[in-house]
Amino acid sequence: MELRHLRYFCVAAEELNMTRAAARLHMAQPPLTRQINQLESEIGARLFERGPRGLTLTAAGQFFHEHALQILEKVDTTVTATRRIARSHRELFGIGFVPSLFYGQLPLLVRGLRQKDDVELTLVELTSIQQIQALKAGRIDIGFGRLRIDDPEIEQEILFEEPLMVAMPHGHPLEGTTPSMAELAEYPLILFPATPRPSMADTVLGMFRRRGLKAKIAQEANEMQTALGLVVSDLGITLVPEQVKRQQRDGISYAYLAE
Repeated sequence: MELRHLRYFCVAAEELNMTRAAARLHMAQPPLTRQINQLESEIGARLFERGPRGLTLTAAGQFFHEHALQILEKVDTTVTATRRIARSHRELFGIGFVPSLFYGQLPLLVRGLRQKDDVELTLVELTSIQQIQALKAGRIDIGFGRLRIDDPEIEQEILFEEPLMVAMPHGHPLEGTTPSMAELAEYPLILFPATPRPSMADTVLGMFRRRGLKAKIAQEANEMQTALGLVVSDLGITLVPEQVKRQQRDGISYAYLAE
């Protein structure tokens, strides 16, 4: 599969007519039809239903169209950024970060670096363990994570420490209190990230284990924002770094732990 196949498909999905799609692509209709047929054969799914009134996207075709557009947009953005870097002769500097750090000091650091004339920044959202892999592969130059991961090839330094807080829905029985870990163990817990591990999820589970407690895991989420959305939906509580409190999300109350 090549990028041109994705472009052919997206134009055909927009026009829902092979003749009009071929005209937009400045090619004859039969070759375009063959390319679409080959794409369907390679994927192993029908992307279009052919009818007397033209084409309609199948459920698989709708899914593929949505993701093909994202891929093409990412490619176009990457090409544009590459050209900009080549013209500016700036040094490319990659920063990996966990999302919760953007509620604190990290935006100030990024703002300062962006003001430098000789640096082109790329920001990549990665978990702590993914940052280790990205540093080794040379995809980023520095990473800001929340876990110290033992690896002799990576230099790590603690910049600051902060407590964890309980995020709970408004009206929760623990609202307005300073709950203990034993009290938290009585309520459904939303854990994040689900993957990859080790992660903050293991840190949270370790806090319960060290006190001889077992967490009641109600749901696992890959993103912190998803976990907070589940809290608002009253599916459980979750533990988040203190900086997240600055977000002031509706429907959520925060409390410090007794420990």
